[in-house]
Amino acid sequence: MTTKLDIFSDPICPWCYIGKARLEAALESRPDHPFLIEWHPFMLNPSMPRAGMDRLEYMQAKFGDADGILKAYLPIQEAAEAMGLPFHLDRIRRTPSTLDAHRLIHWAGLEGRQSAVVSALFRAYFAEGRDIGDPAVLAEVAGAAGLDVAMTTRLLATDADVQDIRERDAMIRERGLTGVPGFLIGRKYVLAGAQPPEVWTRLIDDLVASA
Repeated sequence: MTTKLDIFSDPICPWCYIGKARLEAALESRPDHPFLIEWHPFMLNPSMPRAGMDRLEYMQAKFGDADGILKAYLPIQEAAEAMGLPFHLDRIRRTPSTLDAHRLIHWAGLEGRQSAVVSALFRAYFAEGRDIGDPAVLAEVAGAAGLDVAMTTRLLATDADVQDIRERDAMIRERGLTGVPGFLIGRKYVLAGAQPPEVWTRLIDDLVASA
């Protein structure tokens, strides 16, 4: 018996990056877990220009001076290190629009490669500091995750599924989601935030026991 696990996330959200690692740690310890995972779009910056913006300008606009930025990111850095995740904010030069990244995640879902693409996007952004709003970078990510690079490149040059991603992002906001990661379990129960692995293992144990 499977249980649908719908995950709402953005590939430039650091807590989504950490939340995925924490979930995966739990899944590795419970290989009999019942989850069937699907990733859904939530854009932290839905009005971001398609070209993105300078990272420092973005950080200053959001958090203020250097002390504000440090205060915001210190707990994130510590949480990433605790999970053994590479996390190099100093390598990031631009904050991208994630519209095209979400299109790529959507297309990956059609081929059963969503989690691989999500992992590759997180790695490209947080570990390598790459601009995941750049179509060329997205095509490389697609290839690394097993998708057809030429097809991805052609699709990214069009407006395919742009409206769909925007509508899905708007719809989940209208339903009350204000931040990510967000998890919908069995289409009934909601978990918010980057939950620690033990929360997930208890949940998995309860689901398996009640099956």
